[in-house]
Amino acid sequence: MIIVLRLIAVLIVAILLFVFGGLYCLLSPRNPRNCYQISKWFGRLSGLFGTKVELRFAEGAPREPGASVCIANHQSNWDMVTLSNALMPGAVTVGKKSLLWIPIFGQLYWLTGNVLIDRANRSKAMGTIAQVIEKIREKQLCVWLFPEGTRSRGRGLLPFKTGAFHAAIGAQVPLVPVVCSSTHHCKANRWNNGHVIVEVMAPISVEGYSKENVRELAAHCHQLMKAKLEQLDAEVAERNKQSA
Repeated sequence: MIIVLRLIAVLIVAILLFVFGGLYCLLSPRNPRNCYQISKWFGRLSGLFGTKVELRFAEGAPREPGASVCIANHQSNWDMVTLSNALMPGAVTVGKKSLLWIPIFGQLYWLTGNVLIDRANRSKAMGTIAQVIEKIREKQLCVWLFPEGTRSRGRGLLPFKTGAFHAAIGAQVPLVPVVCSSTHHCKANRWNNGHVIVEVMAPISVEGYSKENVRELAAHCHQLMKAKLEQLDAEVAERNKQSA
């Protein structure tokens, strides 16, 4: 019964969000500011799922990062209502080209100015990375990428692919890690899904790195984000235990 009521409520809100969000984006199609605004609307849906999302910024973490590459852990569909809270002004995301074919959502995703990448074609994908680099430089964008390349689905932080790090090195901009605590405890048929913490970490310089040692940069970021994920998970577990 819980899941039925929740799905009805979410469906109604989602329809309103897509309709009004689409109209809002049509006023200035493909403008990065659309992405920031729509992401905040999605973030508010967390309350409908019984999830208390806390957004925090570590010391030195930017609230408006400017030209940079944000790297975030990618867990599941819950990311839409958790990580979306952390998307900052001037930021856009990079997603699979197949997202465009999802009715309504795909079109809204495109209108908000996000970048679509063809992961099935390596040459096209590398070309897209080059375009990302160009957009970062020309428009001073913050581009969000998920270096795991796929949803982890409760398996912890998966190994990183190098695309995001090639983009940061090519554009000579810092990397900004964003870590969301594990959401495998969240269930659609549960009223209270407890706490989730999303933390924006301090920027990581790419100075001294090149395509020859890009994997070292990826490994360094993975180590930092894995440690942060473990820290956040321990804190969330304690909070949920106290509020149980």
